Amino acid sequence: MQIEGTSCSRFWANQFRVLMTAAAYVLMQELRLRLAGTEYARAQVSTLRLRLLKIAVHVVVSARRIVLHFPQAFPDQASLHRLALNLGAQSG
Repeated sequence: MQIEGTSCSRFWANQFRVLMTAAAYVLMQELRLRLAGTEYARAQVSTLRLRLLKIAVHVVVSARRIVLHFPQAFPDQASLHRLALNLGAQSG
């Protein structure tokens, strides 16, 4: 018998799904906290995903760092830059 609202009939599969959902929620709350003072401080998860996380970038990986090259026409560049610095990224 499958419990309503779960995707699998196995207990551990459902527990893992609940754990991942809780982790995603905590991460999004942390993003909002780090974006205090911006227009995204109270944004919905879908807005954060669309405007700050789902961005096409060119990734360059070297032995010391990972560099993300954003499009020049990226409209939310200032907010994402502030978020990255708040999360510990180095500028330059």
